[in-house]
Amino acid sequence: MERLVIAIDGPSGSGKSTVGKAIARRLDYLYIDSGAVYRAVGRKALDTSTSLEDSVSIVRLARQAAIKLEGDPDHLRVFLDGRDVTVEIRSPESSKASSVVATIPEVREAVVHKLREMSREGGVVMDGRDIGTKVFPQAQVKLFLDASLDMRAQRRCEEEHERGRDVSVETVKAELEERDRRDTGRLATPLVKAPDAILIDTSDMPLDAVIEQVLEIVNSRS
Repeated sequence: MERLVIAIDGPSGSGKSTVGKAIARRLDYLYIDSGAVYRAVGRKALDTSTSLEDSVSIVRLARQAAIKLEGDPDHLRVFLDGRDVTVEIRSPESSKASSVVATIPEVREAVVHKLREMSREGGVVMDGRDIGTKVFPQAQVKLFLDASLDMRAQRRCEEEHERGRDVSVETVKAELEERDRRDTGRLATPLVKAPDAILIDTSDMPLDAVIEQVLEIVNSRS
């Protein structure tokens, strides 16, 4: 069967990473978390004490950064300039930095180049916020996952607790609202559903049901 490119977009907490990993496992595809690449750029800015307001320097860092993803969907490791930063890029400060650097058009262009290089052979599941609109506008399968803000906040709060971060649903909800504003309001490839993407509202859907629906869509395109 043809090895497709599957693009999954959506806001934080919509379930796109969980679904993307599951689909990659079922199809034996490469899973690429595009958000991890932006997080790595944000981490590099923090590690080098580069001001997040210094866009010229941030762009230079993004272009120079050697970012590599290794492992299967359940054990994806992120390397920045040869150093394993898998845990570090999930910190609150890294999350904030990534959302700031991602608003810079030249940074997004640099990351898009890196993502395309990672996906040259096909057989890829990639999730993010502009995969179907910018990174792979010709992807054979385009999905846009969404969910209510309350549901997304609950999911993200549970994830944070699993990582050892003691945070309330209200705090996470506020963080998601701020992230949504940045993602949808940025000038460079804002978060938006591609015209030909299939919308899946995961608010009240069990994970297994979402996965099966996606697999049906993929099989129809193979």
